[in-house]
Amino acid sequence: MQVRELTEKEYLESLNLSMYAFQYKVQEADIPARVDAIKDHKILGIWDESSLAAKLHIIPLTIYMKEAEWPMGGIAGVATYPEFRRTGYVKALITDALKHLKNDNQIVSLLHPFDISFYRKYGWEILNEQKKIIIEKMNLKFLEPQPGRIRRFSKQTHHEAIEKMYDQFCIRHTGMLKRDTKWWKEHVYEDDSQVAVYYTSVNEPKGYLLYKVKQRKMEVEEFLALDHEARIGLWNFICQHDSMVESVTLNLASQDPFPYFLPQPKVKTEVTPYFMARVVDAEEALRRLPFLHENEPLFLHLEDSFAPWNNGSYFLGNGEMKVYKEKTGGQCAHPPKKGIQLTINSLSAILLGYRRPMELFEMGYLKGSISEIELFEKKVPTTKSSFFDFF
Repeated sequence: MQVRELTEKEYLESLNLSMYAFQYKVQEADIPARVDAIKDHKILGIWDESSLAAKLHIIPLTIYMKEAEWPMGGIAGVATYPEFRRTGYVKALITDALKHLKNDNQIVSLLHPFDISFYRKYGWEILNEQKKIIIEKMNLKFLEPQPGRIRRFSKQTHHEAIEKMYDQFCIRHTGMLKRDTKWWKEHVYEDDSQVAVYYTSVNEPKGYLLYKVKQRKMEVEEFLALDHEARIGLWNFICQHDSMVESVTLNLASQDPFPYFLPQPKVKTEVTPYFMARVVDAEEALRRLPFLHENEPLFLHLEDSFAPWNNGSYFLGNGEMKVYKEKTGGQCAHPPKKGIQLTINSLSAILLGYRRPMELFEMGYLKGSISEIELFEKKVPTTKSSFFDFF
């Protein structure tokens, strides 16, 4: 079973497999544009004689880790023709993809899972949750008027202020995708998207909605407020649609305080795991993360079944990070037995901000003394993971 990278001449075969597996149709006239759109992807495939049997896309992207930016490889388009399923083809593709991610210096990888348990086997872990809130018309109650104002835009008049607000929100979180203007126009807006921006009394943009209204329903795809004034201003704008809609659906980051501040916060709320993330290069990730209590020593003993270069022990302390790997000739062949034992799944959940060390210890995912777990808890900065996009 051999995995190799597709050439551009083979991209049409990749598109045909996607259309079959994901059950959609691209019109003949649109195929050149669709093929052109994936030219920056690295597409790995497995062939059965002369036919493409299975494939996987790696998309070079960047995520925010608060103020820092980390290179990220997005996994997408994983597909197999049914006659080749359950043959180990996807396992081979994922294993090979991890090597490409490492060689391309992509520290982490994100994906949208069809099944969480499937990708957990390969080291990906939940990155974030989405909160979906459904508000009936009777609960569209105005809050106190704010001093600012709302301006509406269409996607054709994409405004730089929206990008700046998004970036300001991103540096408060971990995991958010770095968007350029091209990504906004091609991946964020839908054909019927509307944009509403809240400006303060001194004309400073502080929040926005991406939304659409049809069939007497309002769907808010992104609700982003940088402060509470903008949050209330945007809510009051939503309420202005009370004569047009019977219900409003909002998709929010799970940490968003909405609907706590509403007169009637008892509304239908669904919280669902969304994207998954995986640390590809543990050494680089641990070097880059700004740990607290730098001088207090702690050993992490990491296990990674599908990225063996991560296996080893990592020393955090004395203002530095050292790596101890017996099999790969690291800095020391005999790291101490004391320390915390954890898998790449747990490390990913901790570093990306989805779970805290103490939480995972209480669930049995971390092994170590309580004093070591408490120190790890102190060392890891408190962050909030979030992700809005899809690929």
